[in-house]
Amino acid sequence: MTRQEAVDRLCDVYAGSYDVTRCEENEHALAATMDFYATAEKYVLSKKAKLWQANSFEYVYLFSVPHLTKEIYQQCELLAYEQGMARIQPGPNHMYTYISAIFLCDSCDPEARKALKRCHRYQSFRLSYWGWMDFHTALVVLPEESVATNASGHSAAQVLNQGLFHKQKKKLFRKERAL
Repeated sequence: MTRQEAVDRLCDVYAGSYDVTRCEENEHALAATMDFYATAEKYVLSKKAKLWQANSFEYVYLFSVPHLTKEIYQQCELLAYEQGMARIQPGPNHMYTYISAIFLCDSCDPEARKALKRCHRYQSFRLSYWGWMDFHTALVVLPEESVATNASGHSAAQVLNQGLFHKQKKKLFRKERAL
């Protein structure tokens, strides 16, 4: 599978729930952005008597590079972080925002993979009363069909494995012994 085919497939997968915007080739290798918005609210008898409201957001930045180096990774991570943080508007109704940087590549330096796995960016707004932001990273090396993520990005790994390689986690069943 080529990187362009992978970008097309991921855009199709995310298009079901996300607003997908494809980007032209630029110096940061940004291939597409995907935005997700959700609002949950509870009210009594009428919508005028609202008990609570919670808004959730996710901003996904999809990068496509032939060979991922640590320098390219750091530039793209910073770009996703800065653009995502600029879009966050914390307030009493803001619950959380996830910013995800996904990298598609043909090969990867070990230093870049290590930096991606060690990435940890988290911020709470007003002691989490106005929500929080968590930064997810994921790396897909297409010829190897491998996916690597940081500690927060495991949900992205599931989407990438199922969407690109049709891999699903095998469920383990215990055999019950008859007593």
